Amino acid sequence: MNMLSRILLALALALPGVNAAQAATAITLHKSPACGCCEKYVNYLRENGFAVKAVNESDMDAIKKRHGVAHVASCHTALIGGYVVEGHVPVASVRKLLGEKPAIAGISAPGMPMNSPGMGEMKKGTLTIYAVPKDNREPYVFAVE
Repeated sequence: MNMLSRILLALALALPGVNAAQAATAITLHKSPACGCCEKYVNYLRENGFAVKAVNESDMDAIKKRHGVAHVASCHTALIGGYVVEGHVPVASVRKLLGEKPAIAGISAPGMPMNSPGMGEMKKGTLTIYAVPKDNREPYVFAVE
């Protein structure tokens, strides 16, 4: 086998690993079919490398109750890596959640803050993201974006 063949073989063997490493993280987002800001957030997630499955729901209150985020509710509820991400949470906080893997149910940007992804221009240092404990304790600050 000549040098060029060896290089090509090495590249061919390396490519599947590169593709697997670059695979988008899957996220399922439950939303109301009439919500425009939810669509903007779906696009924001996709633009930032997430593989989003958007599911239109007729009863979002039931979804929020099922996943334990009714007390920190926003307009949409996402599921990713065993966590709940409620509302317009910036991808930096989602990635922090997935990287640190804390023992919580998830994170939330309660309400519909105007300075959040999908709602308007983000203003650094003005958006509080809350950790949602598994045991119904009070949410606490997870990050300030």
